[in-house]
Amino acid sequence: MAQVLEFRLPDLGEGLTEAEIVHWLVEIGDVVAVDQPVVEVETAKAMVEVPCPYGGVVTARFGEEGTELPVGAPLLTVAVGPDPSDGESEGSGNVLVGYGTGAPPTRRRRLRPTPGGTAAHGAVAHEDAASGPAGTQPGLAVANGSAAPAPAAPGAPPGADGPAVAPARGTARPAEGPVPVISPLVRRLARDNGVDLRQLTGSGPDGLILRADVEQVLRAAAPAAAPLASAARPAPAQAATTTTRIPLKGVRGAVADKLSRSRREIPDATCWVDADATGLLAARTAMNAAGGPKISLLALLARICTAALARYPELNSTVDSEAREIVRLDRVHLGFAAQTERGLVVPVVRDAHERDAEELTAEFARLTEAARSGTLTPAELTGGTFTLNNYGVFGVDGSTPIINHPEAAMLGVGRIAAKPWVHQGELAVRQVVQLSLTFDHRVCDGGIAGGFLRQVADCVEQPAVLLRTL
Repeated sequence: MAQVLEFRLPDLGEGLTEAEIVHWLVEIGDVVAVDQPVVEVETAKAMVEVPCPYGGVVTARFGEEGTELPVGAPLLTVAVGPDPSDGESEGSGNVLVGYGTGAPPTRRRRLRPTPGGTAAHGAVAHEDAASGPAGTQPGLAVANGSAAPAPAAPGAPPGADGPAVAPARGTARPAEGPVPVISPLVRRLARDNGVDLRQLTGSGPDGLILRADVEQVLRAAAPAAAPLASAARPAPAQAATTTTRIPLKGVRGAVADKLSRSRREIPDATCWVDADATGLLAARTAMNAAGGPKISLLALLARICTAALARYPELNSTVDSEAREIVRLDRVHLGFAAQTERGLVVPVVRDAHERDAEELTAEFARLTEAARSGTLTPAELTGGTFTLNNYGVFGVDGSTPIINHPEAAMLGVGRIAAKPWVHQGELAVRQVVQLSLTFDHRVCDGGIAGGFLRQVADCVEQPAVLLRTL
């Protein structure tokens, strides 16, 4: 007799207490393998596919797409068969994608109905994802309206997707192939507003549907509805003042909590200096003209940061308030601020002090793309020891940022702009940048902070100074 096991939303790490169901990857009646992803959830940090530690038949799902669930709440139940040859009767205990014990599953299985309309006991059909019916997305099974779903789990809570209904997938795939959409946020935006993605032509590479494409459809539909609304009722003589309340949750809520904690606990101070970046820009131009992969300006600034931290390690530390100790770190995990549609995130480049300019450029590009698509893992968003904040991309000169708790310092880089500058005793037009350092005054005094910032400025003005640290 099959044993029904309940799989609960696991702890996704870093103090996350809840997650929102974005997309179910399985349906009631599906047969899943150990460590197969069953649901895509969005946390305050990233989009995560959650694998199931059990192998068997899905008998119930808890929560619709768009529902927020706390950690520990039931996700689904799985009927585990007693057949030892199945090889999937025991759970792996893993909870995060990439941390499993086996290779990703390549096939999905579904109970095949008998001619009478009921599933034959023990009759399991293997449906190869690559050779399924035309129009299905690889890795997704097609809902069969005549198949009777597996019985619900005993004692299943009210509100679960019970055995009476086996819902179809949210969006049917057309015969010509899958809809070219990568971002789950774009899919959700279209679903919430009733936009059929199959009718859109994407403006991205290879016809990729972007968020802007969906928003353009929504803007085009808005004027058509406006005359009908105005004709239905007369406009009021004077519009009433309205307010909009936006919940502080998800990424915005996590950022608010972290910044508030930083302000409460860290006695921060800021110093800044203007630097002539003409030499740094010339050095980058020469590097890229020499051939090979292109070097980004952010990578050169990161290389300067790691060199300065080697000389002033006090700033690569954290404070243990309970023990009243300064914990100095021997490795530099460099965070960098990235603005995305989901808000501000800070991906982390591991062991930045061991990477050269080419490696830093490639890693910055990879993490930035993952941040924009919402696919950063919790490990890629945590563990930073120092942050580089390039707010010059917003066209501003300076800032006094809040330290990314529990780090001890953050270097800010403003825009590089042509300004009058005294160069070699004469007034000239040079490329000038403002550098600012916000630091925890508990870990060092102004002398250390000023020395660090001065070395960074010297390397920006004369990149050859970096040769002393190579």
